[in-house]
Amino acid sequence: MEYLKHYLPKNGFTKISTIGDGHLKRTEFGIISLKKGEEFSGKTGKSEVALIVLGGKCAVTGKDFEFKKVGARKDVFSGKPHTVYIPCGNSYEITAATNVEIAWTASPSDLKTKPYLIVPEHVKEVHLGKDNYQRDAYLILTDAFPSQHLFIGEAFVPSGNHASYPPHRHDFDNLPVEVDMEEVYFFRFNPSQGYGIQKIYTDDRSIDYTCTVQQNDTTLIPSGYHPVINAPGYTMYYLWIMAGANHRKFLSVTDPKHKWILEQK
Repeated sequence: MEYLKHYLPKNGFTKISTIGDGHLKRTEFGIISLKKGEEFSGKTGKSEVALIVLGGKCAVTGKDFEFKKVGARKDVFSGKPHTVYIPCGNSYEITAATNVEIAWTASPSDLKTKPYLIVPEHVKEVHLGKDNYQRDAYLILTDAFPSQHLFIGEAFVPSGNHASYPPHRHDFDNLPVEVDMEEVYFFRFNPSQGYGIQKIYTDDRSIDYTCTVQQNDTTLIPSGYHPVINAPGYTMYYLWIMAGANHRKFLSVTDPKHKWILEQK
C-alpha cells in the first residue's frame, strides 16, 4: 500500500488523494491553484468541504453565503490562515483576487449547518514539545466549530527537529483518552529544497512504513503512530487534516516504548 503522494503544482484543481487511497475511509485531499481573476466552481455533494488558503486572496460565494475577503498571508510561512467550511449539499464558487493557492479537503457527511469562515483571529496558536522535538501549531478547524468529521491544523517544525513526537496514535474511540481519527499531512519547506522523514507504524506492525517527504508531498495515515523528522537548516511546514469516525478531539495515545520521554524533567 502506498502512503506517499506527490504533487507537481499546476493551475486549476488537482485531486491528490481520494477515499480508498492509503486505506483512508473519510478523507479526500487536493490543491486549487488560481491566477488573479480566475474562478473555480465546485459542489460539495454528499461531503463536507474545507478550503484552507495556503497563500493569496480570494472570495468564496454560494447560495445564501458570501465571503468576500478570504486569505491574507503570502504563503504558509507568513501568518495564520483563513479557512472556509462548506457543508454537504452546496455549490460554491471561488474567485481569485490575487494569485491564490488553496488546500481542499472533503469528507462524507450529512451534517446540516451553515457555511462559515474561520479568520486568523479564530486560530489558536500552541507550542508543543521541548528540546529537539518542539514545534508550533495552529489549531484551525477544531471541535469549537461544527463539522461531522474534520479537525484541521498546521505545524511548523524548526531545523533538525522531530514532530508528532514522541510517536502518538489516534486509532480507537476510548474517551477521554483517545479517539479514532485518520489523518493526512501536506508538506512545505523553507527553503523549498528541504526534506524530512515520515514514519507510519502500528502496534502489530501491520503498517511499518518509512519515506522521504519533500516540497508538496502528502502522506496518508489511516492508523498508527506517525512521527516526522525535519532536516537541519530548514523549517518544515505541514497541514494536518484529521477525520474522526465518531468524535473530533485533540486526543492521542503515546507509543508505550517511548512514553518515558514525556516523564523526563
